[in-house]
Amino acid sequence: MTETESIAYDVVVLGAGPVGENVADRARAAGLSTAVVESELVGGECSYWACMPSKALLRPAIARADARRVPGLAQAVQGPLDAAAVLAHRDWFTSDWKDDGQIGWLDGIGAVLYRGHGRLAGSRTVTVDGPDGTRTTLTARHAVAVCTGTRALLPDLPGLDQVKPWTSREATSAHAVPGRLIVVGGGVVAAEMATAWQALGSQVTLLVRGKGLLPRMEPFAGELVAEALTEAGADVRTGVSVTAVSREGSTVVALTDTGDRIEADEILFATGRAPRTDDLGLGTVGLEDGDWLEVDDSLRVVGSEWLYAVGDVNHRALLTHQGKYQARIAGAAIAARAAGVPLLETDPWGAHAATADHAGVPQVVFTDPEAAAVGLSLAEAEQAGHRVRAVDVDMSSVAGAGLYADGYRGKARMIVDINREVVLGLTLVGPGVGELIHSATVAVVGEVPISRLWHAVPSYPTVSEVWLRLLEAYRDA
Repeated sequence: MTETESIAYDVVVLGAGPVGENVADRARAAGLSTAVVESELVGGECSYWACMPSKALLRPAIARADARRVPGLAQAVQGPLDAAAVLAHRDWFTSDWKDDGQIGWLDGIGAVLYRGHGRLAGSRTVTVDGPDGTRTTLTARHAVAVCTGTRALLPDLPGLDQVKPWTSREATSAHAVPGRLIVVGGGVVAAEMATAWQALGSQVTLLVRGKGLLPRMEPFAGELVAEALTEAGADVRTGVSVTAVSREGSTVVALTDTGDRIEADEILFATGRAPRTDDLGLGTVGLEDGDWLEVDDSLRVVGSEWLYAVGDVNHRALLTHQGKYQARIAGAAIAARAAGVPLLETDPWGAHAATADHAGVPQVVFTDPEAAAVGLSLAEAEQAGHRVRAVDVDMSSVAGAGLYADGYRGKARMIVDINREVVLGLTLVGPGVGELIHSATVAVVGEVPISRLWHAVPSYPTVSEVWLRLLEAYRDA
């Protein structure tokens, strides 16, 4: 390994995914010199193996399902999807796994990119082992931001090493449709990938260890998604654990604790995430390699004056949009501290506090039907000690829903803090509800009183009228 001299920057960012890019952008906007270290592709997991390719796979499936519910159009869309065209469009969205455009963006904001594996090497110091065998040492005058994200977590199962299972990366980047696909898991990745590959022509068997899908949402969300997957032809089994796997020729065999033997062409494990901190040099600064990094609301690592952990790596909210939000907060905090601001705005909802991580995290699951939620579920609100009332509305009661699709099926639940009469959470399940969740996010984050929401009149006839139905249900309860 050839050593090069140390180079100083105001800020050093480890990881050039959306989170790291946003930290760099905010640091550069504040006039701070910034280096960004990336070992894979600039743009990160979201651009190449998660958000963008997965939604490119899902959009045709959802559009076809919506079209099949519209009289006059339904008969025209009864055939199969053009899988080759869908996969080619997915490749376009990932720029064929090339990051030239993302590199150009970094250059445009004036950040300096270092290719290679970055590790902490003591206080405010990062070493970068480049692909050419050189080692560069970077020092940070003000902050090092760890934005390395997460990786798929595989279970410790007999035979797994020989099977070469899919993780989320293979599921979003595969270049052929498997005839049969086993999906192990019940969370967002499992539900979305089961939806996508079933629509593309796979026979999907979904094995869920728990009671149902989407366990972090209201129970009815997972129930409605599971019903739709079953109607689409998937085999959804709950309360089932895989005990062993093997590959017999080109066939994958999964054994379950219920005594079943299931055969497929591929098997996807969507069973959790682990932080990308196992080879990060955390031990050089008194932390444990492989751990999640605990931070305060300014995203600074607890106990440190200069180390920040932003995005999935801090385990607060494993969502790209939430990580980008954290990056904006962290960038503002780094800039303020670098400028010597004596007192940061770290009170709830302050300029230097990622309060939404606790109270207003929105999420959309791009299944058919879509599931969208923000804030607290009923169980979470009660566990937190809030005095709440939950009001439920059948989405089909809204005129706009009937126009959107024949036989529209969905449900909405609003969680209201009775003492303050503000919305703590909202969950929507049904076709197209992903585009409705931001209005709920504004209501939750803005702590808009129910009395004022009465004056936010939804346009008729749109699905947004669900807001009026929810408010009426709360009034009449």
